[in-house]
Amino acid sequence: MPTHDLAVIGGDGIGPDVTTEALRSIHAAARRFGFDVTTTEYDLGAERYLRDGTALDDADVERLRRHDAILLGAVGDPRVPPGVLERGLVVGLRVALRHAVNVRPVRLYPGVESPVRDLTPDRCDLVIIRENTEGLYAGGGTTVHRGTEHATAIQNSVTTTPATRACVEYAYRLARARRGRLTLCHKTNILVEAGRLWTDVVEQVGAAYPGVGRDYVHADAMCQHLPLTPERFDVVVTDNLFGDIISDLGATIQGGLGLAASGNINPAGDTPGMFEPVHGSAPDIAGTGRANPAAAVLSAAMCLASLGEPEAALVLEAATAGVLAELPATTGPATGEGTSGIGARIAERVATVEPDALGDPATSLMSALVRAAA
Repeated sequence: MPTHDLAVIGGDGIGPDVTTEALRSIHAAARRFGFDVTTTEYDLGAERYLRDGTALDDADVERLRRHDAILLGAVGDPRVPPGVLERGLVVGLRVALRHAVNVRPVRLYPGVESPVRDLTPDRCDLVIIRENTEGLYAGGGTTVHRGTEHATAIQNSVTTTPATRACVEYAYRLARARRGRLTLCHKTNILVEAGRLWTDVVEQVGAAYPGVGRDYVHADAMCQHLPLTPERFDVVVTDNLFGDIISDLGATIQGGLGLAASGNINPAGDTPGMFEPVHGSAPDIAGTGRANPAAAVLSAAMCLASLGEPEAALVLEAATAGVLAELPATTGPATGEGTSGIGARIAERVATVEPDALGDPATSLMSALVRAAA
């Protein structure tokens, strides 16, 4: 029986609660599909930082490297200055584990209402591939004359060919495994140097993927096309900052941040991936049982796909989509279930739902993630 060794970082706010439900569904899938799962809890997040002033140290990274994958619940706490945990823990792990790729699905599930009028599930099924370690996020900067009327801030953006190529190659592999379309999103008319590097890499790598068509869209134009014609896109590849922005727009289109999953992946496959819901720690509802664990379970499905368990991943996704379609609302008390109630329904559904419940598994992101793996 294969065994998958997971590191679990519940983190802050609602993170531990939704991660508990994600693990419940993973264990249900393991029982059904004949694999085993071991877990190790890591005390990383606000409480650790408030105790000893450390968000992440080298010993933590080395221990995490030994696992097959990492489940992250959420980080962020009003007692900790903004950016300390986000950069120190989440970005720190992405850089240390060489997670050059962030995978953000944008899929409208049947029965889930989109704020975009008349949008239907058959029109909204794409993936945003975001470069995860460079750009303005990792460029650093400085401020001179701070605290005076002459304060001047300089924020650097760094774009290298190796990181861009790793991201683009993964995007092409995923596009080949899906519907064979790749779109570069950037701002090449203004960010000329970085834009040219991205364009050159997309063209060079594309020569090895003759079956994948490619096009280009400016980042600002993407903010118009994405809500109006999401069916135009299959796999979108973009830089760190643009990816952060347009993937949140995509989450809104698919029904809200509470339904948005993500995965941080090392395309070389030699460090564990990290999978996390996008919604953050939501400290205002921590401990109330009001958080919908759907995004955490969908992130867990991506985790299982990355570990070579496509049927289990498909079933987790289908079970989550089925329960979402039955809820009177997807957020807040109006769900009528609460965190543990929704999680229990999803886990129960995992035991019976078929892998093809959402359509042909061959065209699913979960199957594509398996085929795109190193």
